[in-house]
Amino acid sequence: MSVSTAAAAQSLCAPLPVLGRDVTVPLVTGGEVTYAALDYAASAPALQRVWDDVAAYAPYYGSVHRGAGYLSQLSTDLFENARRTVAEFLDCRADDQLVFTRSTTDSLNLLAAALPADCQVFVFETEHHASLLPWKDARVTYLDAPRTPRQAVETLERALADRTVSIEGGHGPALVCVTGASNVTGELWPVRELAAAAHAHGARIVLDAAQLAPHHPVSIRDLDVDWVAFSGHKLYAPFGSGVLAGRADWLRTAEPYLAGGGASRKVTRREDGGVDVEWHETAARHEAGSPNVIGAYSIASACKALTEAGFDTLVAREQYLIEKVRAGLAEVPEVRVLSLFGDDAPRVGVLSFVVEGWNSSHFAAALSAEYGIGVRDGLFCAHPLVRTLLGTDPQTQGECGAPEAAPGEKSLNAIRVSFGAGTPDEHVERFVNAVRELVTEGAKWQYRTEDGRCVPAV
Repeated sequence: MSVSTAAAAQSLCAPLPVLGRDVTVPLVTGGEVTYAALDYAASAPALQRVWDDVAAYAPYYGSVHRGAGYLSQLSTDLFENARRTVAEFLDCRADDQLVFTRSTTDSLNLLAAALPADCQVFVFETEHHASLLPWKDARVTYLDAPRTPRQAVETLERALADRTVSIEGGHGPALVCVTGASNVTGELWPVRELAAAAHAHGARIVLDAAQLAPHHPVSIRDLDVDWVAFSGHKLYAPFGSGVLAGRADWLRTAEPYLAGGGASRKVTRREDGGVDVEWHETAARHEAGSPNVIGAYSIASACKALTEAGFDTLVAREQYLIEKVRAGLAEVPEVRVLSLFGDDAPRVGVLSFVVEGWNSSHFAAALSAEYGIGVRDGLFCAHPLVRTLLGTDPQTQGECGAPEAAPGEKSLNAIRVSFGAGTPDEHVERFVNAVRELVTEGAKWQYRTEDGRCVPAV
């Protein structure tokens, strides 16, 4: 590390306290080491602040919207205050609705179920499956992977200009779905420009912020998007909750995502023996059943913690870690980092790569078993994108995360390292050193394939 880099590092904030930072794991070569969690893109560890807030509330837990008792009222207030906190975090507009869901996947499936009739959806093939797959009941146009941000905007503009005529004889409703930051390459997408293009052609846009919200501020107003979806478990709040926030009209007129108590305002029997239901027009319309109050509260707690820490500070430290990883991998000729927009594209703390001569599952297994480093290997639930980046044939691929070749053979999958606000410098440094050692010296242990994955041989 240069003197200037070392000086810059000293001026950065310390990593935010997270659960598991002191957990030790055994190594196959003997001894134990502190676990280096570098799989934040899948699920980030809980912030200590979030855990403490949830633990403080837990004795007062009660059923939300379901009782006159003190604990029920307290829990209801907590739940609705969490909604307001998250809405402030997203800089929602005054008339936006915020629905608590289970995850980003759940949020986008909810929106898919709320699409108006004959809606046409535009989605890039580079999306995570959570954004790529929910639109099965709509007319979907899949857009080819762009190689520059400008090309992404131009591709969308052409597709919207050429969109098919609706059954009424004109251009019907249209929705664009786009990620804020790729879960494979970490690259930032030109969301504001894509939103402008969508609106110029009479379409709406939903932002998959699952990988963006934990790393950068997300403002619905500033980005001018119609909806935002994200997950708590990537935002340092792993308690099974997510968010869909944005315009209320499509949500208000759609059939409830789930039918049941809480979504219904009035239910009456008819003379013919059936029932008539009057549904809520608020967010409750899509929150049937007893909601996950702890999940909602944990997201609100994480939003507060990130806001108080300051995104400018968090982004500066993350960029420092990104440069450490990129510089370290660049020193290993056998490593190829995957990218759509090029090496200079701005990104969050997510990088995927392949290693010449290595099966990705074998490499990831060795990082874990010999160095105590947790990364991810596979296709990262973004199969079309990873195949495009690797230039591979879909027929040769297995399931997401499964190795397609024995250890030591050429990999058709990739390895992903990801980090964030809770990552210490040592974890990144250990990762870079481990990659260098594995490439130059090879694995110290024997590995075999078991249930589709590489594991240490006994």
